[in-house]
Amino acid sequence: MTVQTEARPAPVRVARKPVWWRRPWVAPLAAIVGLFLAYSLPPYLTLDPARARVPAPPGFAAHYWFLLAHITFGTVAIVGVVLQIWPWLRRAHPVAHRRIGRIYVFGGALPSAVMAAVIGAVSPFGPILGTLDVVGALLWFGFTVAGWRAVRQRRFADHRKWMVRSFAMTMNTLTTRALSPLCYLILMTRTPGKGVALILDAATLSGALSLLTLLGLSQWWLERKPKPAIAR
Repeated sequence: MTVQTEARPAPVRVARKPVWWRRPWVAPLAAIVGLFLAYSLPPYLTLDPARARVPAPPGFAAHYWFLLAHITFGTVAIVGVVLQIWPWLRRAHPVAHRRIGRIYVFGGALPSAVMAAVIGAVSPFGPILGTLDVVGALLWFGFTVAGWRAVRQRRFADHRKWMVRSFAMTMNTLTTRALSPLCYLILMTRTPGKGVALILDAATLSGALSLLTLLGLSQWWLERKPKPAIAR
């Protein structure tokens, strides 16, 4: 007598999404943003125009208040966007994600971009850097509006793409500040002894590199092919 045994297929376990602390970029990004704000905000907390890091151009008495509004709304935006792209928060707390998104759009990115465009248009640092500031502000505004319209029309895939681009423009000032010392060192080896002109050249170069790098990286991120999940 023979005994037949039925071979049972091995159980398939679906790979779980990593929990929030296993996202390797969440904590470093939050730390970088925190350090940037800790460095950038203190001069403006006293509401003293003399401590502003951006000098007022002649004939624009309200410059400081536009700058202060840009920084205030920008702080809301940069904190909000970090929370917005946090996968765990988006998945586990969708209501909070939507509310933070509204704050990011209307209480952060859009008003800050408008203020940045005005400040850039009258920049005391020359026409090239001013143009870069205006272009970055307009892109930030446009990407954010496009992302908001997409989610209102329930085009969630398009919403994600536009918000990745909006996130990139939110990081533009931070990236420009980070690249400035490197650009200064590079230019110093080529054109030594230029003083203030060298600083302005480094600021212009870092602004251009920041804009191009962030646009390129955001597009690469959107076009990359994610690795397929391996069932075990």
